[in-house]
Amino acid sequence: MAAATVLVADDDGAIRTVVSQALSRAGYEVRTTGNAATLWRWVSDGDGDIVITDVVMPDENGLDLIPRILGVRPQLRIIVMSAQNTLLTAVKATERGAFEYLPKPFDINELVAVVRRGLETPRSANDAMREAEAGETLPLIGRSPVMQEIYRTLARLMGTDLSVTISGESGTGKELVARALHDYGKRKNSPFVAINMAAIPKELIESELFGHEKGAFTGAVQRSAGRFEQAEGGTLFLDEIGDMPADAQTRLLRVLQEGEYTTVGGRAPIKADVRIIAATHRDLKQLIRQGLFREDLYFRLNVVPIRLPPLRERSQDIPELVSSFLAAAAEEGLPWKIIDTAAMDRLKSQHWPGNVRELKNLIQRLAALYSQEVISLEDIEKELADATSPSPEDEEKGLAQTVEQRLSTYFSAHDGGLPAPGLYQRVLREVERPLIMLTLRATRGNQIKAAEVLGLNRNTLRKKILDLAIPVVRGAK
Repeated sequence: MAAATVLVADDDGAIRTVVSQALSRAGYEVRTTGNAATLWRWVSDGDGDIVITDVVMPDENGLDLIPRILGVRPQLRIIVMSAQNTLLTAVKATERGAFEYLPKPFDINELVAVVRRGLETPRSANDAMREAEAGETLPLIGRSPVMQEIYRTLARLMGTDLSVTISGESGTGKELVARALHDYGKRKNSPFVAINMAAIPKELIESELFGHEKGAFTGAVQRSAGRFEQAEGGTLFLDEIGDMPADAQTRLLRVLQEGEYTTVGGRAPIKADVRIIAATHRDLKQLIRQGLFREDLYFRLNVVPIRLPPLRERSQDIPELVSSFLAAAAEEGLPWKIIDTAAMDRLKSQHWPGNVRELKNLIQRLAALYSQEVISLEDIEKELADATSPSPEDEEKGLAQTVEQRLSTYFSAHDGGLPAPGLYQRVLREVERPLIMLTLRATRGNQIKAAEVLGLNRNTLRKKILDLAIPVVRGAK
């Protein structure tokens, strides 16, 4: 049997060489070109078994070429690679019919594996092809590898109704991800309805979700539509799902199983046509072990899990985030600002317990309150100190309370029994950073003295300062 032929189009000669060599070693015939016109000619002539194309080429955008190729050869698999590593690029590639999207730089072994998979699973002529809407704004920002993987996952989910659970610390952008899944999905012309379980009194959650009939309870003077009814045909975003009370969990499970619900005080079942996206900053598996969350509901919701990383795990995205926040502030009429290099480096080293939300608030505050055009390192240090510097007495008291609360929570959750393995590491992660910061402040930044107080080797302390992104106390010798 003749070897499969891979058509490669990229205006970067070095990339063409690397891709060609790797695919040739894998046993494929490879033809390469630096422009879209040649690729189109090959495809039109019936050449090639699979296509790899860049997005930006000198004569045509690779994304625009996808519908043309599939128009004449609908069975052909197309792999898109691009240095424009944004969610919008991944979504457009998927919407226009690409088999896979790979952000540059990519792992060459992964590319070979994708080619093999594409050849083994031929494209169906009935696969959906939809043009991405022109001029759409970018809902998520960041080009770090961890965000690239999230973009690829989201792009694969756009055309589905699979339930998704988004986990991550507060402020990481869970609702933005949910909105992206809706706005770029097949339900985008129907409502997106969000409800925060932690913000609603427990006794009202069922009424909020499913609605109620007139007279169903004291104060129900008229019929009220619930969030399921409001989201009909669209997406229902259940934020902080870990805070949903047990009774509401049972009713939600029934809706997911049977596809219908009844209002509070109602009898006639109502069909539910909604996509469910849930989000939480809590560990649902831990809640299941504690008997606070239904395991069967967890598996219904968690068909596709997406974890959003904290900002400290993708600090390389901070300059792009800052630029976006500054531009948004300028559009709202605030003066345009510039963050100097030292100030930007300081932002990248910050721990950001409030994640992207905290960074956004800081940038908005700088844009609104500072008259100078260029924001300096001193300005950043002042704002961070004002926002995060309680008194040493309050810090010490808070640290003790944190340890006590965490230990109490871990043990009480197990009815006096032993918690799951890893208790030491879990508690340590939550108290180590503030403990080191408190000690450094008490020693005025003297790391030798701080290491002595903590009982650590000086090199170990230095490594922890770097790993935990602890700011250096100024003025220390």
